[in-house]
Amino acid sequence: MPQLAPYLSFDGNCAEAMRFYERVLNGKLEAMMKNSDTPAADQLPPGNEDRIMHAMLTAGELVLMAGDAPVGQHSPMQGFTLAITYPTAAEARAVFDALSEGGRVTMPFEKTFWAEGFGMVRDRFGTPWAVNGHNLMR
Repeated sequence: MPQLAPYLSFDGNCAEAMRFYERVLNGKLEAMMKNSDTPAADQLPPGNEDRIMHAMLTAGELVLMAGDAPVGQHSPMQGFTLAITYPTAAEARAVFDALSEGGRVTMPFEKTFWAEGFGMVRDRFGTPWAVNGHNLMR
């Protein structure tokens, strides 16, 4: 069966973002390759050498991939939200709070009719998250 994984685009801070997500999501960085480490390194426009060509993080069944856009070609992330659900509201709250550091809370973490805890945040890297804890709709 195919696996669907989000692929995030950053503007030169992919490595920092993926290390942050590794810590916050208690995951493991499986790959982190700079443009300069690829066979196409000699074809890169100047300033792209240290940008990340590809990164992959796993956290349980979650797979999150990312890379840096070429210099001058990045567009802010929009039109989607990464929804993540934890078995308990306490676990979800801890992740929500960590993602909120330096970010912008768009919906405070609180009890809803579908979850013991839910909140939305755009983290400091511009990634939008919806964090659920103890889904009541199952």
